[in-house]
Amino acid sequence: MPFVNIKTPQNALSKAQKEEIIHKTTDMLVQYFSEAARPHTMVLIEEVLDGGYGRADEVFILPEEYRAAE
Repeated sequence: MPFVNIKTPQNALSKAQKEEIIHKTTDMLVQYFSEAARPHTMVLIEEVLDGGYGRADEVFILPEEYRAAE
């Protein structure tokens, strides 16, 4: 079973964007593993809370202008 885990900042993607990522990722994996993989493919999108990770030695908070409007 193909398994993909994608981590993004909380609220960075809308529900529609997550659905698109899941669909496109599944399609990509089917190209490699065949259509038989589609019903067994798992795509997990995890949202990391603000302050839950760092970048360039600083705690990262997603700027408001990058937050998805649902």
